Amino acid sequence: MKPDNPKRQVYTAFAAVARALGHEHRLELLELLAQGECSVETLAERSGLSMANASQHLQRLRRAGLTTSRRNGKNVLYRLAEGPVTEAVTALRKVAEHNLAEVRQIVRSYFDELDSMEPVTRDELQERLCDGTALLLDVRPDDEYRQGHLPGAVNIAVKDLDRRLSELPGEGEIVAYCRGPYCVLSFEAVKILRARGYKIRRLEDGYPEWKAAGLPIEEGAR
Repeated sequence: MKPDNPKRQVYTAFAAVARALGHEHRLELLELLAQGECSVETLAERSGLSMANASQHLQRLRRAGLTTSRRNGKNVLYRLAEGPVTEAVTALRKVAEHNLAEVRQIVRSYFDELDSMEPVTRDELQERLCDGTALLLDVRPDDEYRQGHLPGAVNIAVKDLDRRLSELPGEGEIVAYCRGPYCVLSFEAVKILRARGYKIRRLEDGYPEWKAAGLPIEEGAR
């Protein structure tokens, strides 16, 4: 093929995006950004990275067209770029779950151990929301909730659950969700509330997947 072959040029661009996705820290940063716009400082804290390391990864994602950024005073704020970025990460997850035995083993030995009950599907949750038979609990931090959440969701961060139990109904089922299918916040919420006698299950994925599916969301505090 000639060096200027259009097909090769397009594949070169595809490969650049794939390389940007090919790092565990960058995938985690994308999961965090799927919750909404966030500063480098907050992203570094929540991912456990240094500021310098987080900034380098974010710049790599921006060059690949996966994120955008803007300056707000002294802070640089990042967000996901327009387009199917969440769907691309979800596709990677599904391929790995289907084709890699080590991923299936981790899911069985860790995540299934945390909660062996069948999670609530999106379709089931939509039915439950329509007939009002479940309380929807968002266990992400408040700033993520305010940027976008599932309709009618009550926000109580995992760290605040014990002191805010009085805000939860004593009867009926609770459906908890967080950042995505491998986010441990909803697993922790399930463990805490089941130990206190609540009937609770997890949503099968999280806020980003719900939004990417074109389902309704709300913004701001309740």
